[in-house]
Amino acid sequence: MAKTKGLKMIFELEEDFIELFKLLKVTGVAESGAHAKMLIEEGQVKRNGEVETRKRAKIVAGEQIEACGDIITVEAISM
Repeated sequence: MAKTKGLKMIFELEEDFIELFKLLKVTGVAESGAHAKMLIEEGQVKRNGEVETRKRAKIVAGEQIEACGDIITVEAISM
């Protein structure tokens, strides 16, 4: 079954940061870690509006990631 594209989602960050490829994988934007790395290498991922090509870029609260038509807003977890 194909995933619906164009979703806006919020990811609650439990640590200080999450690596970009891991974020794409855990949110379901990418089907696997390898798929996430491929999307990043091909320049299909934007970080705060700019293309990000570092697979292990440290994504922190307050950032916005765009990939495959989806938008992920990263927020610090509320305690």
